[in-house]
Amino acid sequence: MMKRTRIRGKHLRVDPVKLAKAKLLLDVATDTEAVDRALTLVVSEGEIDETMRRIGGKGNLKRVFRNHSR
Repeated sequence: MMKRTRIRGKHLRVDPVKLAKAKLLLDVATDTEAVDRALTLVVSEGEIDETMRRIGGKGNLKRVFRNHSR
């Protein structure tokens, strides 16, 4: 689990349709919450992938999210 760090203001250009969908899927009220939760999911998935590569794919972990290439 990642430890909480100090939050800093950032200005991002974001597709409003994707952001609205993310807010619905993640069941959050604000844009900031949606971006934070989405980033948390990406980082967690990356950590799982890194662990799987490090152990050579030997284990019982299974990918549960689809890869989306766009």
